[in-house]
Amino acid sequence: MPQFSTIEYVIQRGPQTPLVFLYVVDTCLEEEDLQALKESLQMSLSLLPPDALVGLITFGRMVQVHELSCEGISKSYVFRGTKDLTAKQIQDMLGLTKPAMPMQQARPQPQEHPFVSSRFLQPVYKIDMNLTDLLGELQRDPWPVTQGKRPLRSTGVALSIAVGLLEGTFPNTGARIMVFTGGPPTQGPGMVVGDELKVPIRSWHDIEKDNARFMKKATKHYEMLANRTATNGHCIDIYACALDQTGLLEMKCCANLTGGYMVMGDSFNTSLFKQTFQRIFSKDFNGDFRMAFGATLEVKTSRELKIAGAVGPCVSLNVKGPCVSENELGVGGTSQWKICGLDATSTLGIYFEVVNQHNAPIPQGGRGAIQFVTQYQHSSTQRRIRVTTIARNWADAQSQFKHIEAAFDQEAAAVLMARLGVFRAESEEGPDILRWLDRQLIRLCQKFGQYNKEDPTSFRLSDSFSLYPQFMFHLRRSPFLQVFNNSPDESSYYRHHFARQDLTQSLIMIQPILYSYSFHGPPEPVLLDSSSILADRILLMDTFFQIVIYFGETIAQWRKAGYQDIPEYENFKHLLQAPLDDAQEILQARFPMPRYINTEHGGSQARFLLSKVNPSQTHNNLYAWGQETGAPILTDDVSLQVFMDHLKKLAVSSAS
Repeated sequence: MPQFSTIEYVIQRGPQTPLVFLYVVDTCLEEEDLQALKESLQMSLSLLPPDALVGLITFGRMVQVHELSCEGISKSYVFRGTKDLTAKQIQDMLGLTKPAMPMQQARPQPQEHPFVSSRFLQPVYKIDMNLTDLLGELQRDPWPVTQGKRPLRSTGVALSIAVGLLEGTFPNTGARIMVFTGGPPTQGPGMVVGDELKVPIRSWHDIEKDNARFMKKATKHYEMLANRTATNGHCIDIYACALDQTGLLEMKCCANLTGGYMVMGDSFNTSLFKQTFQRIFSKDFNGDFRMAFGATLEVKTSRELKIAGAVGPCVSLNVKGPCVSENELGVGGTSQWKICGLDATSTLGIYFEVVNQHNAPIPQGGRGAIQFVTQYQHSSTQRRIRVTTIARNWADAQSQFKHIEAAFDQEAAAVLMARLGVFRAESEEGPDILRWLDRQLIRLCQKFGQYNKEDPTSFRLSDSFSLYPQFMFHLRRSPFLQVFNNSPDESSYYRHHFARQDLTQSLIMIQPILYSYSFHGPPEPVLLDSSSILADRILLMDTFFQIVIYFGETIAQWRKAGYQDIPEYENFKHLLQAPLDDAQEILQARFPMPRYINTEHGGSQARFLLSKVNPSQTHNNLYAWGQETGAPILTDDVSLQVFMDHLKKLAVSSAS
């Protein structure tokens, strides 16, 4: 046992409750979009376990809660989309009572559950056909939409009813509220924009000028719903597919605080949405969903360590104790967090500080210990406890400096700093975050760099630290901290995924991977630099959110000339196919499915590649023109070389 740091226990006692899936569907969609969404929902029913409970709420101008226990007739409860209701009002109107098990309960039949009396949430095996027909018969919202107006969409009330419904029937049970929306909420509590099309939805410019009139009120509404949902141990997924913004900025807390998924696309009729949605229901080798529910994470430490906080899809349980630090980083002031939705890649960043008890020195040769205890409901409905215990040697900051240097994990450090920066970016000004990151980077270089005072040319970083400044350079340019050219919804979407992905995926988001394909050898990773863009190369860039295939100028001309179709140029055909095959492999494995972009030299979508590479050659470096040293980038952004030169000057300066 000593070699295993993690042990998982299965709890045998206690009732096993079924999983609950509540679909909340926008009917103000175009006919084609609605049809595609209905087909995806019907497909998902076949992937659910037979005893899983499922419910349906549809919304447009009104909100309808569909009763699923009726045979042969469609019956629903209709709510006005302009009036917010308390949890008690919703439960009274729907005739819900808290589930209570009678003292003398007969043994339930196989696949029966004592709580299935709810008319709105029924086991899949009972209502599979009925619900499939009901979904098939769903019509577009019947209320007419006059020219120049947006459809009236009551997303805020629909979500409020969904939260109240589960609150009254299955508190503290694994449940997903899955919201499918094709536009912004335009009426009632949680509205993000009015119905006049001539008034556009808020932009970053409006937010900076304090012109986003609905934003604060809407955000407050969704935060209240998110906190109620988290208290009940349920999670909220948001699937937003539209060409314009849908209000993700205001609704982001629903997914962020409850551990739900956020998926953003152009249409429900795209493979991006269809395949991403299907992957949510993927199963492991035991036939169980790769998802878990209602988790609590408790962190315990030895007395030399205190917990500063966590950043990720969690909410604080406000459990104080001697191991909780007064200096908060992220969601702090607690040693326990609730994570309502988990999957195999869900990752939290946990921050600690080292404290000396009553000025007593930390014992040399001693070890600091941390234990993570995660209790959760597995998708097989079992309760499980996963315990991870780690211990690390203490090192003296003066005498054992080399030990500390050798043990530094620059990839993990970059992601942890980035998470903290992104967390702060939600509530602080962008330039302030960049200045804070720069200060931390300069301090690190002063502490661990080797240099002579006031001599930038003498500055060196050991291999353990050499990549860290490069990560910070790309982080400063990333869409997580730069909102220019991104809508508020896009920024919220990118930040949501960055706060929950594991180390490898997070690094790809910070510094995308670039692969080169050419006749000079097998595919190879190359520098994310403009010098890598050559005429006789094909490049594949993985940014996590996009997969970009870029054909160099010469390759693009050969392709247009059709050389790949001539038998004696078979090797050219294979060269063109290789990046496409590798891209497919990434597309099949990634969640959510990335956007696939196929472009070439001079193509309009080449901007996706040009905006990410380090601009080592720009229109200002005139010597680069006309040489085979890569493509010059038309930008005023500083290059990595200029950034590093400036960093070295500041690190060796006595004044900084």
